[in-house]
Amino acid sequence: MQSIINYTGFVIASIALAMTPGSDSIYLLTRTIMQGRMAGLVSLAGITLGLLVHITAVALGLAQVIARSPTAFMLVQYGGAMYLVYLGVQMWRSPPLEFSGSLKTEKPYFQLFKQGLITNLLNPKVLLFFLTLLPQFVRTDATHSALPFFILGITAVVVGTIWNAGLVFAAAPLGNLLRRKPKISQIMHRVSGTIFMALAAKLVLPSK
Repeated sequence: MQSIINYTGFVIASIALAMTPGSDSIYLLTRTIMQGRMAGLVSLAGITLGLLVHITAVALGLAQVIARSPTAFMLVQYGGAMYLVYLGVQMWRSPPLEFSGSLKTEKPYFQLFKQGLITNLLNPKVLLFFLTLLPQFVRTDATHSALPFFILGITAVVVGTIWNAGLVFAAAPLGNLLRRKPKISQIMHRVSGTIFMALAAKLVLPSK
């Protein structure tokens, strides 16, 4: 911990950042409302694994390779956007849900886990975020070590996962209510598909 500067400040910053709406939280809310609490939690597990991969890349110095290569960055960026568009089209084409007391998700849980993982891995902005933030809390004479980056990264992931799990549990009852009517569920499919496409646009458009 001696290699880390102001760990308490980093925890506070992580809490504030977790509470700020972002692509991951919007994706999780959409999945949860559409397909239930378990679908949201499984998607969250995929996203969390993606974050851990990003942190590992930053800690081992692999992230700098992507960040410094415009071609590699663009391939990841547009690959992620195309995948989100694909998910959005699939949502638009999905039939209305039939509600039951024990909702069965439309897709196997592994499929939802994989989708959460891929959408996070193919978001280079997450990689750049960790690449920019973490070094600010590591002593300059310790940046050659991966351990402080892992500690800070895992801290941020734990904080974010707790917050996002809370969002999933909060959104689940609303989804249960909305899915009771087939017409509403059809509208939800199309709204969800549109949200995924909007996330794709956000991924490739320059941030202000």
